[in-house]
Amino acid sequence: MLRPLAAGRPGAYHRFDWHAGRFAAEPVPVRPAQVLVVEGCGSAPRRLDPWTTLRVWVEAPGPLRLERGLARDGAAMTDHWLRWLATEAAEFAREDTRRRAHLRVDGAPATPVPPGVFLPLPDTQR
Repeated sequence: MLRPLAAGRPGAYHRFDWHAGRFAAEPVPVRPAQVLVVEGCGSAPRRLDPWTTLRVWVEAPGPLRLERGLARDGAAMTDHWLRWLATEAAEFAREDTRRRAHLRVDGAPATPVPPGVFLPLPDTQR
């Protein structure tokens, strides 16, 4: 998707259906734009660096991330989420994603933060 977009042409991707456990057959078109936000576990591998201008790492403890995921997806996805957390951790370690981030954000602040406000992680977590 990124190569055609960088050349000013439309791109596309296949959305992953977590409940079905596979990518959808129908591609999702993406039109060229001045700004594109790509999110998710696989959004910051080194091979995408030529098209990356800012990597944001959102930090939150595993148990909280699991709780949030199950609140969104339902308890039936527990086994999937447990596998996913391990897979994601391996990907982040392999790509050194956290260290390579340009900005780190606390996804579990002790004090609730209003929507749209982002707090950096304390220096002790960098």
